[in-house]
Amino acid sequence: MKIMLLNSPYRVKISKDSRWPEFTKSGTLYYPFWLSYATGVLMEFSNHKPLLVDAVAKEMDQKETLKTIEKFDPEMIVVETSTPTIHSDVNFIDKIKEIKESKIVLAGKHVSALSIDTMQMSKNIDFLARGEYDYTIKDIADHLEKNGFKSNGLKQIPGISFRENKTIINTPPRPLIQDLDSLPFVSKVYKEFLSVYDYKYALARYPMLQTWTSRGCPARCNYCDYPQVFTMHTFRMRSPKNVVDEVEFINKKIPQVKEIFFEDDTFTINRDRVSAICKEIKERGLDVVWSCNARAQLDYDIMKTMKDAGARILIVGYESGNQQVLNNIRKGVELAQAERFTRDAKKVGLRIFGCFMIGLSGDTKESVEQTFQFAKRMNPDMVFFQQAVPFPGTEFYEWAKHNGYLVTEKYDEWLDENGQLKCLVNYPHLTSEEINELRDKLMIRFYTNPKQIWQTITKNLDPVEGVRVFGYALSYAAYLAKRLTKGRKALGVVNSNGKAHKKKSPMLN
Repeated sequence: MKIMLLNSPYRVKISKDSRWPEFTKSGTLYYPFWLSYATGVLMEFSNHKPLLVDAVAKEMDQKETLKTIEKFDPEMIVVETSTPTIHSDVNFIDKIKEIKESKIVLAGKHVSALSIDTMQMSKNIDFLARGEYDYTIKDIADHLEKNGFKSNGLKQIPGISFRENKTIINTPPRPLIQDLDSLPFVSKVYKEFLSVYDYKYALARYPMLQTWTSRGCPARCNYCDYPQVFTMHTFRMRSPKNVVDEVEFINKKIPQVKEIFFEDDTFTINRDRVSAICKEIKERGLDVVWSCNARAQLDYDIMKTMKDAGARILIVGYESGNQQVLNNIRKGVELAQAERFTRDAKKVGLRIFGCFMIGLSGDTKESVEQTFQFAKRMNPDMVFFQQAVPFPGTEFYEWAKHNGYLVTEKYDEWLDENGQLKCLVNYPHLTSEEINELRDKLMIRFYTNPKQIWQTITKNLDPVEGVRVFGYALSYAAYLAKRLTKGRKALGVVNSNGKAHKKKSPMLN
């Protein structure tokens, strides 16, 4: 069976697999790694013929994508979606059905959280693949090729949704994959179907490559949707040998990659495994640069081990500088721990990308300012202030909905005209408008701090780092200029061509 796995087109470059799917200020674009893992299973363990197409990365519009579908002529199409793009993706599925009778499978975190609602959006959705769907696609294809659309057999496939007459059937959840070593290397799929030059992570050297060495996160943060609806809270690991086998494959077969990003929910959960991976890298003599998501609880010794094995930067969710807010979201980290972690990371020479959120459960204007002051004290190499997002399926979503704090449940209103997430929570003491304004204000305050400017210059004299940081700065400056122009237009201060009126608005004085 010919199967197309499709990251369907959208009006901006958006990373549907990202934890915050939106068009980023820095130009970051994720690989479609879940589609890629499913493609790898089809390549390794079936006789089906897969084709992975990333229309977002290639900036293909709907017309061009439909032509690609017609040319390949697939019998089944798997479409990745996300909450902000769900309406666009379903509308595109309707267009596919106008030209092809292919069976359509819709997959992703959103459909895993809201299966019934998603199925009701269009009769043209034949299946949902809920949760990790690496093997689900193969199972559906095997069944269709052998039995056609016979519901009795379909009910034996775990983790799918489909219609039986007018009834929506949800089969039991698919058991989590325990033996992650059995999965094909996702990097092999990238090499076969994608170009590493199409993807970018502002914090990483370009071109970079994303892979997963584990799945699941035992932490209980109330806002994080991956462990609550997709990878779940059960931590499962690839063996150190298997991880480093892939690192070695990337080094030898995709040598243009300058940095590997371990996209795991939290790469550093198991200290012994991290140490074993680092030891394996060193014993093989691999010259590799890598980065990962980490919790602010690592000790000096393990970070020194990571640094010696090629680690360059840690992505750390500090989230808040107020301990009560951290307790509210069940972050499981004390501020004192985060401070000690930061000091130790800097001592060993690791860079830090600090992530902070505004509008978490219990946040106020005062706690947001405390978060900013905490960020200044930690002084990470890069920083990101982002509004908290109540994704469906999370406890944060249910809490916000129960208390009447949700701005909208219309997912096609989640993104603004620039393709960026709006603030979706509105509190009596901290409005959505205030949170939206604070995002940019805090970023500007942080990066225009003389201490931060000097640090950025002195730590990035190396040509590779200098180019990366300069590119990131240009992207963000372009974003700010665009927002400023739009704001001035809204106030009647500039013409449609962006030139200023002679008469200034008193609101800007």
